This record gives sequence, structure tokens and C-alpha cells, in this order.
Amino acid sequence: MGSGFASADAFLQAHPELQFIDLLIPDMNGIVRGKRVDPSTLPKVFERGIAMPASIFALNIQGTTVEETGLGLDIGEADRVCLPIDGTLTMEPWQKRPTGQLLLTMYELDRETPFFADPRVVLQNIVKRFEELGLTPVAAYELEFYLIDQENLAGRPQPPKSPISGKRPAGTQAYSIDDLDEYAEFLADVLDAAHEQELPADALVAESAPGQFEVNLHYVDDAVQACDHATLLKRLIKNMAYDHEMDTTFMAKPYHNQAGSGMHLHVSLVDGEGRNVFAGDAEEPNDMLRWAVGGLVATMNDAMALFCPNINSYRRFSPEYYVPSAATWGVDNRTASLRLPGGDPEALRIEHRVAGADANPYLLMAAVLAGIHYGISNRIEPPPVTVGNAHEQHEASLVNNLRDALRELGQSPVMADYLGREFLDVFVACKEHELNEFEMTISDLEYLWYLHTV
Repeated sequence: MGSGFASADAFLQAHPELQFIDLLIPDMNGIVRGKRVDPSTLPKVFERGIAMPASIFALNIQGTTVEETGLGLDIGEADRVCLPIDGTLTMEPWQKRPTGQLLLTMYELDRETPFFADPRVVLQNIVKRFEELGLTPVAAYELEFYLIDQENLAGRPQPPKSPISGKRPAGTQAYSIDDLDEYAEFLADVLDAAHEQELPADALVAESAPGQFEVNLHYVDDAVQACDHATLLKRLIKNMAYDHEMDTTFMAKPYHNQAGSGMHLHVSLVDGEGRNVFAGDAEEPNDMLRWAVGGLVATMNDAMALFCPNINSYRRFSPEYYVPSAATWGVDNRTASLRLPGGDPEALRIEHRVAGADANPYLLMAAVLAGIHYGISNRIEPPPVTVGNAHEQHEASLVNNLRDALRELGQSPVMADYLGREFLDVFVACKEHELNEFEMTISDLEYLWYLHTV
């Protein structure tokens, strides 16, 4: 991630004021876990790594170990070793006390074998398949999120009061500069902090709901690094909002009557000469691009549990909010699942528009690259291009609930091949545990409907 610091000693010398180091590792849900240590520990972390339990990748959304994964008590809550990721040692600009951070990834105790359940490792294995084809994925994320008040309204979120006007927004105009002005200090601090951490955030856009914004990350020729960027930027945004006495949510659908938040992924492939193999006319895509689209369409339902991993994820799907409901593709068409943006033919790429902001960036990237590789390897032709409103032309065919999505994923030979059967079993076990607990919980609506009526 940028130049960063190659060694602990160089970082410590550059920052003698340091009081803490945060050692970070994203779990199965993309939630950043880890330890806060004294700076004196840092050289040992670089030299030998640090022990953390394998069950980090068996945690549900509540942070509880799911024993059905086999990574908890079955192995005695055993440790694995976590090693630093080059170039990720930076300062945390939001901290009052000088604090650094370092991103880690998990290995077996031999320090050489990547741990199968680490989503970063799953993605790395898929990237290696592209290396065998002489291709490198180039990728970037767009993340949508809501600013919310630190005080909930009867347990539900509400937009924060504007630091400028003191008013709570009731509506937002898409791409409004005025709405950006209302939260200008927060947004400027986000971009400044991102640049300080060498995260390539290059634009902030006001979206179409009160307090909703989108931040764009710049393309990088390292798909794993693009996910590191997205993961660390989400953490930065959350913490910077706290500094401004606000909160944030990347929940897919926090308000029933407003747009949900998505995580759009832009991806292309370059060859050994650095040439975009998708380049050309979007109206008549070349073989590589056509087959890539074909693979993504063919595997879209298989991977829905990775694009939309939570119960709330499926509440986001609604035609009026540009969220696709069928496996479609189009040229500069935001109603389609896969959009081929117009513009420079040399920069032609695929924009994948299905996933919610609550997706794990590593697993979203893994699923998309799996679909692209599968399509190219098997020369899969896509369905006809969609021109005009995809919602009016195609019946909803994407899986619309988590239970069916988990069933599709668990039964998918393609996803098992690319992501690994052992990994899929752990992921599905974690999510089925959450789903079962949710379905056994009696909601307020059930009491309202049934308590005195049946």
C-alpha cells in the first residue's frame, strides 16, 4: 500500500512520539479485529509475527465464535501466526494519542503456509490463477455510506445535524455541492487522513438520501491491495466521524424509505505489457471482455451470499434505487448488474453493481474474479446486452434472501473450485448460525400482529 515503511526500526525512528500500535486483521465479515500493543513490540512482530486464534475467522457478526466451523473448541482455540503486510505500517490520524497501525494476514505455525480461512488468502489464490494466464487484475472500489447521529431515535438511526446550519437534513440532492458543504470539514478530514495513510481516495460525492455519501478509490494493479484500501478506508471513515461527534454506517439498508448503500467494484485485466485486454468498443466487446461478462452472469446467483452476506443486505434491492434484480449487462446502463462504462476505449472495464456496502471487500473481489476467470477459461458467451431499463425488461431472478443464497453458494462447484470447499464450509456455517438466531428471535412486529389477535 504505497511506499509505507519497510521496517519497524525506520517507522519508530520517524515517529518517536508513538504510544501505541494497532495490529489489525479483517475477519470473515470484513470487521477489523486485532490487538493494541506497545511500540517496543513492533520489531518482534516484523521478525516473528504475533499469535492470534484461528477462531478470528469463525466469528459471527456479533463477535461470537461459531463452533460449527471447527475452528473453536474443536481445535482447542488454537493460535496461528499473523505476519505483517508490506507497506501497511502507517499512523492513525484520528487518534488523540500518537498511534500507528499495521495490517496482518494469518499463516499456519510454519509461517509459510497461508491460513485457508483468511479471506485475503482466498483472494490471493484466485489472483494466482490470473498470473498463470499472464494477466493481472486492475481494480478499484466505490463505497457508499451514511453519516448518522450518535443518538438513535427510539433505537433507529437518524441523520446527524449539519455542523453548518444545525439542521437535520430531510432530503438530499444527488451530486449536490451544497450537501458536501454542510459536512465539508468532516469530508476534508477524511480525504486528508486517507492521503496521510496513502489510501488513494480521490473523490467524495453526495448521494440521493439524507447524510449519504460515496467515496471513490483510485485504480491499482493489485486486487488484494484494492481490498486493503477499502477495508482501511472504512475504518478511517468510522473513526473520523467519531472525531466530528457523528457516527457512520455501512449497513446495506439502514432506512426503509431511502436508498441503500452499495459497494461497486470496477475491474479490468492487463497483460504482461500493461495493456488492458478489455480495451475496445463497449458496444461490440472483444472476446476477453465478452467471456468475462458471460462468466459473471453465469455465476452471479452462486456468489450472492458473498455479494450480500447479511439478512439486511437483501432489503436494499429495489428498482427505484438503481439496484439490479437480474443477472444483466449493459453499456453505460446503471439499471444493469454489470455496467460497461462509456468513455476512453483504452480504459474499458466492468463495473459490478450488485454488492452492498456491508460485503467483505476481499470476498466480493474473490467472487467477481472467480466469475471472470471462469468465463474466460470456458469461453462463456453472455446473454444479449440490455438496452434501456433492465427492471422493465427482465423479471427478478437474483436470489433475494440469505438462506437461498447460502444454499446456492454451498452447492456451487464453481465457487468451491475457486474459493475452496473448506473455506466455503466455514463461511456458510458462520452465516447459517446468524440466520438461525435471527429467525428464532421474536420481533416487535410479531407481537403487534399476533399477540392479541390469534
